Amino acid sequence: MKLLRARVVAVALLGMATLACAHIKVTSAWVRATVPGQQATGAFMKITSTEAVKLSLVSSPAAGISEIHEMKIVGGVMKMRALPSGLDIPANKAVELSSGGVHVMMMDLKQTISAGQSVPLELRFTRAKGHMATVSVVAKAGFADPFN
Repeated sequence: MKLLRARVVAVALLGMATLACAHIKVTSAWVRATVPGQQATGAFMKITSTEAVKLSLVSSPAAGISEIHEMKIVGGVMKMRALPSGLDIPANKAVELSSGGVHVMMMDLKQTISAGQSVPLELRFTRAKGHMATVSVVAKAGFADPFN
């Protein structure tokens, strides 16, 4: 009986954990395909949340390093930098991670990423009061945005 009760509690807690991040929605996720020997690529997507959150960490088994990056043109020169403090996602407003702007930079790639391949990404968000939420995404690889 104790074992059954423990299983019921575990299932209930798992359900609550799933509901805790249900307010964050990631759509149109894709990763730019690579050529043999290429060691870096970008991941792009749209993120919405019913509450203000911060995208604080991204990881993928396809890359040794994944960072939130920003690309800007400053004085006619392209500058790219990591956003170590993360990316704010305002409540009820879609934020697009796109080529030429804020995106996920995947470096130290483990293998060539081929067009049509599925690439798993794990996104960690910081919520109010420091609580964390994790969203797992499967992005499709391509040489161009498959959603445009």
